[in-house]
Amino acid sequence: MKVIAPRIALIVLVLTLLVTVLGCSGQTEPEVLRVATTTSLYDTGLWDYLEDIFEDRYDADLQIQAKGTGIALELGMNGDVDVVTVHDPLKEAAFVAGGYALNATVDGNSTARVTWAYNYFIIVGPASDPAGVGSLTGSLAPEEAFQKIQQEGALDPDTVRFVSRGDESGTHGKEKAIWASAGYNYTEDIVGNGTADGWYIEAGTGMGATLVMADELMAYTLTDKGTFLAYQGDLDLVPLVETGDIMLNVYTAMICTNGVNPGMAQNLVTFLRAPEIQALIAGYGVPEYGEPLFYPWDPEICGLP
Repeated sequence: MKVIAPRIALIVLVLTLLVTVLGCSGQTEPEVLRVATTTSLYDTGLWDYLEDIFEDRYDADLQIQAKGTGIALELGMNGDVDVVTVHDPLKEAAFVAGGYALNATVDGNSTARVTWAYNYFIIVGPASDPAGVGSLTGSLAPEEAFQKIQQEGALDPDTVRFVSRGDESGTHGKEKAIWASAGYNYTEDIVGNGTADGWYIEAGTGMGATLVMADELMAYTLTDKGTFLAYQGDLDLVPLVETGDIMLNVYTAMICTNGVNPGMAQNLVTFLRAPEIQALIAGYGVPEYGEPLFYPWDPEICGLP
C-alpha cells in the first residue's frame, strides 16, 4: 500500500492536469481589431458606448487609437490598424485612390467608403463675441464669420483670437476649406500673417483639448457640435455660428488594405450600419444634452452608400 498510494496520487494528478489542458484548448481568445478613430468620436464617449456591444456580439477585442484624421489615415496606410473612421472627404478620396482601402459590403452594395454617422461643425467663442459674428445666419455665415474674425483679429489680436486644431485632422481640414471659401490663402494670409500678428494660434492637439485652450484664451474656434456638447459644461464658450452649407460633418469607415483582420473589419462596418446600432447613435447624448451628439446615416444627407 505504501507503494501503490503514491502511484495513485500521481495518476490522479496527471489526469487532472490533462483535463485542465484539454478544457483550456477548447477556449479561443477574442479576435483583435485595431481601429484608428477621430478624437471627436472618442472624446464624446461614443466609442466607449459602442465598444462593449461590438466586442460581445463578435467575440472581439477592439483596440482603439484616437487620432486626427491625417494621422489615423497614416496608421491605415502603414498597416498599423485594420479600420479607420474619419471625417475628411478629400483625404478619404486620396486614401482610396492610393489603394489603401478595401471594398466593404453594406446593404448589398460594395464600396470603399462607408458613411455611418454625421453631425455639424459650429463656430464657438466667448459670449462677449468681440468680432461680432453671432448675428450671422444663412448659407455663407461661416465664411462671413471667418472674414470678421480675421479682420478684427488683425486690428486687435489681444481681444480677438482664433485657436485652430492645426493637426491635419478632419476638423482642421474643414477649417482650411472655410478660409479658402472665404477668399483667403490659408498658408500666407492665415498661418503666416495671422500667426505673426498673434491672433491665430495652432493648438496641434485633439478637439477636446483645443476647446479647453480656446476657453482659457477666450478665443474663437471651429468644433464639431457633438464634442462641444460633451464639453460645454466645463466651458464658458458659447455657440455663435451654427448654419452654413459648408458645415456638414460626415463620418466614414474604411477597411485598410494593409490591415491584418479584414473579416473582423467587415464585421465592424456591418455593425455600425446595423439598424439597432444606428438607433443607438440617434439617441446618444439626448438624455444628458437634450439633443443627439451624432445623427445616424442618411443617404440624402451623407450621399455615399
